[in-house]
Amino acid sequence: MSYLEYELSNGLRVILDRTESKVAYCGYAVNAGTRDELYTESGMAHLVEHLLFKGTKHRKAWHILNRMENVGGDLNAYTSKEETVIYSAFLVEHFSRAVDLLTDIVFHSTYPQDELEKEVEVIAEEIVSYKDSPSELIFDEFENQVFQDHPLGRDILGEASKLKTYRSEDVHNFTSRFYRPNNMVFFVRGNLSLKRVVNTLENFTKGIPSDVIPLFRESPVIIPPTKKIELKDTHQSHVMIGSRSFYQLDKNRDAQYLLNNILGGPGMNNKLNLSLRERNGLVYSVESNLTSYTDAGVFSIYFGTDDSDADRCIDLVLKELKEFRETRLTSLKLSMAKKQLLGQIGVASDSSESLALGMGKTYLHHRKCDSFETIYNKITSLTAVDLLNVANEIFDEDKLFYLIYK
Repeated sequence: MSYLEYELSNGLRVILDRTESKVAYCGYAVNAGTRDELYTESGMAHLVEHLLFKGTKHRKAWHILNRMENVGGDLNAYTSKEETVIYSAFLVEHFSRAVDLLTDIVFHSTYPQDELEKEVEVIAEEIVSYKDSPSELIFDEFENQVFQDHPLGRDILGEASKLKTYRSEDVHNFTSRFYRPNNMVFFVRGNLSLKRVVNTLENFTKGIPSDVIPLFRESPVIIPPTKKIELKDTHQSHVMIGSRSFYQLDKNRDAQYLLNNILGGPGMNNKLNLSLRERNGLVYSVESNLTSYTDAGVFSIYFGTDDSDADRCIDLVLKELKEFRETRLTSLKLSMAKKQLLGQIGVASDSSESLALGMGKTYLHHRKCDSFETIYNKITSLTAVDLLNVANEIFDEDKLFYLIYK
């Protein structure tokens, strides 16, 4: 897989992955997420994502919703802690229509106050629903515990009480800082030439200011691990155990990725599932996860179980972590683990939408994208010693945080 790159005179970076498909994907990846909010702007990045569809200088909300729908296309967006992505899926013949609409909502949205107030009510309901789900809530609260008062620990949804105080000008203030061409990437995946992509973008972004706004992000410091137990009205105990891990471009990230897949990845044969569920019948599901940001990372294990079984489950988890720290994988087990992970990556890469979004996000932060061949070579070159070293770093019991809902 090869990518074509270009940078417009206004600073907008463009990346194209050419395919033979009649369906194409394109969008803007904006280098602005929850961690970029001021203390007084909690939830603003996510609120902007909602309001982008509610009216521009040229279109009403109804026209925005129908522009791609009328030709069978799709318009969507998501917000994370480090980026906001607005994108569309469509037949290749409607590429210009998609670029026109996406550019309009990204650069010319008006964020009307009446629509803002309605969307705040929608998000407030989302927050209530989210807080009613401890198996989801615990992930964000755990990150907040690990990053302690750093913006990376913030909840993406924000607080309803604060959201209700925001005015249209507050939203404009946020987007004026970050929604600039030099702080974005336009990504395309489809049967299109780079010339057509560039010409179309130059046409629709004409006149948009190209001034450079420097992006400043303070990296989170390492803090001592803590153990928190919160009493909640739940039917079972929900448990998170984890530590700080490696950032996106760290040399240990690939070994960490493989190690995590063996421990608690999506395969039913992962070590934690075999131990807690298959052998002992203590949980319905257990998983381990890695979240890698541009300058930090979090490793975590989650499971839900009967209150009476929580301590036993924790002991079993610690036993598995200890084994990884003390025992080097055999050549056969390492080879099997690599084949499983590469197969999962290959299957996942069959999704054009996921590939397009991943390409946009990666290029936004790192100005490069790894091909499957590059990833394959990185994974296959890992050694048992690489995994042992990573295990001793992130599975160290003295570095583990605990968050328990009872």
